[in-house]
Amino acid sequence: METIQPPNTAVVVVPFPAQGHLNQLLHLSRLLAGYNLPIHIITTTTHGRQVKTRIHGWNPLSIHFHHYPTDHFDSPPPDPTATVKFPDHLIPSFKSAMHLRQPFVDLLSTLSSAAKRVVVIHDYLMSTVVQDAVSYTNVETYMFTCCSAFTSFWYNWESTGRPSLDGELQSILKELPSNEDCMSTDGLQFILSIDVSYKRFSSGMILDSCRVIEGKYIDLLEQEEARDHQKLWALGPFNPVAITRDSSPNRHKLFDWLDKQASNSVLYVSFGTTTSISNEQIQELAMGLEQSEQRFIWVLRDADKGDIFDGEVRKIELPKGFEERVGENGLVVVDWVPQPEILGHPATGGFMSHCGWNSSTESITMGVPVAAWPMHSDQPRNAMLITKVLNIGIYVRDWTRREELISSTVVEEAVRKLMASEEGEEMRKRAAELGGRVRRSVEDGGVRRIELDSFVGHITR
Repeated sequence: METIQPPNTAVVVVPFPAQGHLNQLLHLSRLLAGYNLPIHIITTTTHGRQVKTRIHGWNPLSIHFHHYPTDHFDSPPPDPTATVKFPDHLIPSFKSAMHLRQPFVDLLSTLSSAAKRVVVIHDYLMSTVVQDAVSYTNVETYMFTCCSAFTSFWYNWESTGRPSLDGELQSILKELPSNEDCMSTDGLQFILSIDVSYKRFSSGMILDSCRVIEGKYIDLLEQEEARDHQKLWALGPFNPVAITRDSSPNRHKLFDWLDKQASNSVLYVSFGTTTSISNEQIQELAMGLEQSEQRFIWVLRDADKGDIFDGEVRKIELPKGFEERVGENGLVVVDWVPQPEILGHPATGGFMSHCGWNSSTESITMGVPVAAWPMHSDQPRNAMLITKVLNIGIYVRDWTRREELISSTVVEEAVRKLMASEEGEEMRKRAAELGGRVRRSVEDGGVRRIELDSFVGHITR
């Protein structure tokens, strides 16, 4: 990459302490560091350790981490029986990060006295922490939203009085998942407690999205931002798009199995870091995978606790004899895995997913179709983007059935449809074509590369 010599510009990145948020801004930091920009990431000590533990495929030595201890916070286990799947058990850890306001001010004071310009990139949910940036004349702030442009557009449309829509959007609206049960009461109260009045001082918005994927919705959001005299930058995908095969001794053992499988023959099953599934549902899912007779890798981990290093993790029970019966057809993994590398492996032909935006962009980038099973937050609308708009996925469970126990028969049918049917093969072709276009967008002359160059040029002007 040709580097741009910045005129004494420093970048401060302020992520929200949930893995799906941390991951996105960590990868954006990696991209910006490639332009020889000094990058400073501010986190709590606990979540800084979490970030470094889970980095795969690149070395963050060029990034300055500033970890600050916060008061002890409760770190209860997730509740797999909860009807509303929003991770309430993480809220104490979210609140602990709000105490970073003073450390942020201290860091900003040091950097702003030495640099011509300090650029603050912060998660929307960290607006309270960064509000004092307005006191510095040489500081600019850019708000990051971790949702898809599709989901962000519909959130904005609902919050601005539901203005009239064109025909295509009217058609989508008829099937748009409701917001009901996407958030818990406590989760909604926490989000409403965030001081967003600071947004009026922002210099622009950053999306982890690509015009190749969501051009129409990025354009619509851009029009809304322009009315407020704001600039929008679509800099995604943030995740690496070129996967280098790991041949080191530390390579995860699952790849020994995956390397032996035929092209596009394996379904990857994972529900992210904030989903806790009931024992009863796990039994049905296991039986459905077994009955499908399709090859699979199942990452069977419970949701993260607020402090992932604190205490024991729930031991999840599989049906008796399950692993023996599936034999070489399936692999169950209980530790942290390098998801982009799995999705980028030639043997991976499908992804059963909760449709968190990290997982969605990684799957799209690698050209892998999705069996969608949304759980909470923005996931139902991300799932609709994948299945109904991009047409590169099917539902295992759509949002109208969120309270149902999904039977092994339904799981089996969805897996067979995605992995062993003509319809699934057509989706795989569409996903591969879209993934190729996204990967080309980051190359010289590609739309993402041009936009990222433009953003760096803007903040180093």
